[in-house]
Amino acid sequence: MNAVGAQVVISGLVQGVGYRYSCYHLARQLGLTGWVKNRPDGSVEVLVEGDRGGIEILIDQLKVGPPSAVVKRVDISWTNFTGKYNDFDVG
Repeated sequence: MNAVGAQVVISGLVQGVGYRYSCYHLARQLGLTGWVKNRPDGSVEVLVEGDRGGIEILIDQLKVGPPSAVVKRVDISWTNFTGKYNDFDVG
C-alpha cells in the first residue's frame, strides 16, 4: 500500500446538499480514514489518509459531488501518512 494523506478544500454549493455524507460513504467504502467537515466560509474540508489510489478515486468524486452540489473549486494538498485516524468521520 502506498499510504499518503491529503487535505482537500471544496468550494461552491457544497453545504446543505448531502456533500459530507456522500464523501463519508465513499471514503468508508474505499477503506480511507480521516474526516470531512463544513467550514464557516461555506466550503467543505476533507482530511483523508490511506492508499493513494483510493484517495485519488475519492478526489475524483469530490470534484463532482452529489447531484444537488455545484463544485466550483477543489484545492488539494498532499501530506505524509500519519496513521492517527482509525475511521472516517463527519464533523
